[in-house]
Amino acid sequence: MLECNIDARGKAVRLLSGLASLAAGLVLLSLTAAGVLDGQLVVVAAGAAVLGGGFAIFEARAGWCALRAMGIKTPL
Repeated sequence: MLECNIDARGKAVRLLSGLASLAAGLVLLSLTAAGVLDGQLVVVAAGAAVLGGGFAIFEARAGWCALRAMGIKTPL
């Protein structure tokens, strides 16, 4: 079980940044599918943004930060 290691402010920041990253990744994927952008790097960046955003949203919902769990001090 994951132990809560962030407060409400940290959860809010992770949720908002996760949603922004997820949205940006989906926009990049949509532009690539529409033929506006092309290239493997764009697809890789979009995939990374979607996965990272999803993980940040998970952290916000769980109240758990992976970096803090590894002993790294984060400002929020």
